[in-house]
Amino acid sequence: MGYLLAGLGGGAVVAALAIGLVLCFRTSGVVNFAYGAMGMYLAYVFFELRRTGDLLLPVVGLPSRVPIVARPTVATALLIMIVVAALLGAAVHWLVFRPLRNAPPLARVVASLGLLIYLQEVVRLGVPPSSAATAERVTLLPENPVEVLSTTVSANRLLLAALAVTVAAVLWAVYRFTRFGLATRAAADNDKGALLAGLSPDRLGIVNWAVAAVLGGLAVVLIEPIAGLNPTTTPLLVVPALAAALLGGLRSFGLATAAGLGIGMVQSLILGWAVSPSTTWLPDWVPVTGLQQAIPVALVLVALVWRGGVLPTRSAVPEQSLPPSPTPQRVWLWVVVLSGLVLTGLFTLGASYRQAIIVTLVYALLTLSIVVISGYVGQVSLAQLAFAGVAGFSVIRLLDGGVPFVVAVVLAALVATVLGVLVGLPATRVRGMSLAVATLALAVAIDDLVLDSVALSGGPAGRPVPSPTFFGFDIGVTGVGAENFRPIYGVVVLVAVVIAYVVVANLRRGATGVRWLAVRANERAAAAAGINVARTKLTAFALSSFLAGLSGVFLALSSTTLSPTSFIVIGALVAVALTYLSGVSSLAGALVAATLAQAGVVTTFMNGLSGGSAGEYVFALTGLVLVVVTITAPEGITGVVRNRFAALAARRRITAAESA
Repeated sequence: MGYLLAGLGGGAVVAALAIGLVLCFRTSGVVNFAYGAMGMYLAYVFFELRRTGDLLLPVVGLPSRVPIVARPTVATALLIMIVVAALLGAAVHWLVFRPLRNAPPLARVVASLGLLIYLQEVVRLGVPPSSAATAERVTLLPENPVEVLSTTVSANRLLLAALAVTVAAVLWAVYRFTRFGLATRAAADNDKGALLAGLSPDRLGIVNWAVAAVLGGLAVVLIEPIAGLNPTTTPLLVVPALAAALLGGLRSFGLATAAGLGIGMVQSLILGWAVSPSTTWLPDWVPVTGLQQAIPVALVLVALVWRGGVLPTRSAVPEQSLPPSPTPQRVWLWVVVLSGLVLTGLFTLGASYRQAIIVTLVYALLTLSIVVISGYVGQVSLAQLAFAGVAGFSVIRLLDGGVPFVVAVVLAALVATVLGVLVGLPATRVRGMSLAVATLALAVAIDDLVLDSVALSGGPAGRPVPSPTFFGFDIGVTGVGAENFRPIYGVVVLVAVVIAYVVVANLRRGATGVRWLAVRANERAAAAAGINVARTKLTAFALSSFLAGLSGVFLALSSTTLSPTSFIVIGALVAVALTYLSGVSSLAGALVAATLAQAGVVTTFMNGLSGGSAGEYVFALTGLVLVVVTITAPEGITGVVRNRFAALAARRRITAAESA
């Protein structure tokens, strides 16, 4: 009972964030993956105001902070934070999601991921690591012990739960009985009809998103004494909040609140059982945090699979198509040209650029896996880096066990394939935004439950990586001094990349590619044409996870020690973001995305020009550019270039015809 009551605090915050997610979805049909990051940024605004009197600005390129007052009071800092939250919510709706009202689900997912990445970087750049924003704790709720049902619990837990229930009740009443609530519901159901009735969907959306942002900021501020505040982990509170919101159908404030409180209480109970001295059921190698994350994952999957169907219903709103997927042309010519450039660089450039080339090659396998599953089949998967992590640690264990190099690489990638197919099973009944939610939850669970397991990864310190050999020859990456990042290892990765791209190109040009694109375009029509939709999806998940596993294998072998931090969830979000930015539906987009990776060719070159400062802003600029490109050029960089060349060619043909 003590642990259940203690879980009311965390459950209340999950419930509050779930209420905000429901509010955003009911207003604009957007599942806002950046909602936790918005709350995290606003909490830092409050704590930095209390600590220094400075306002943390959310605009990279401007001064990171502006002095407001010497030391605001708690009330003043809270008031300023509420104003900033309302402005942030209004700006996010007006500038990001309003233009994407009729965009495909992947575009809205990617825009929210770009916003998440951007806000994380705003905090990282604006708050020095040496000064924690919570150095001087600000407790807004009393923490005195209270006896309830013969057990003692902190008063702030009970108050947080009471506040969450009160907010849910107030919002239910507002949206059920007031003119504003009725207008919001009408505009969400039919914005054109709302306009004809004299309502402004944009004005209603701004108000609702402002309220949601204020609610998210207050929730994270209030939970800080219980859960702390961290720019990397706090945004992931959106995962259990999404579970609660989905259990409420993304419509019901009451059900979402009850689910959030229940998730928090069950997670607290698991923690209590795990740390109890009398408990022997939990093996030492199972991370408690991962076990806690398994609860919202299970709830997400149950809710989605239960409500989903093998095919969309006839009444389902048709989704806008993804950018066109060009058929690969002159594949071997491109292989020869690009391989020649890579080999020339590996054998003529210095160690830093050899490292950049190897990183780009490894990343090319990961981005290719995203093109296969998201660009060709239209399934939004955010778990690719988790598959890579499992394969990376698996290949270390296999090589340590004496398994030959090639066999170890294939077996490790197959381990990722099996995991990918299991993760892809929900995709047979869910799609679009719902699948993105499920795969993000699974990625967090795999990260916390599998990759943090001492049995697999060796714990936070990681595992030493053995140097691979092939028929007695050392093909490892490590060398002495300037010989480090040996060209021979780059050649090995290049061979794997060439094989992968040629295989995918041939599949795309064949019957398999036709089935992929048919499922992407319209699942019901594909099924009517005799295509097994479920099998097509699972086949794509298998190939995609195998490619992601290969990237994890070669990433592992690119270092001397591999730690779980190499595969954190934010890295998967960045990978999806870069691929969409470059062109998610083409092989060229995957290659361009690989060059843009952190420590890749483009970043290394820019760092050389700027004296190392470009790498500091690479994630922030990625998030910002991603949002802009999603709105203005959904076909990505390669699509824009391809369209320009096509327009030039058409203009030349017209000119030639007129002159003739």
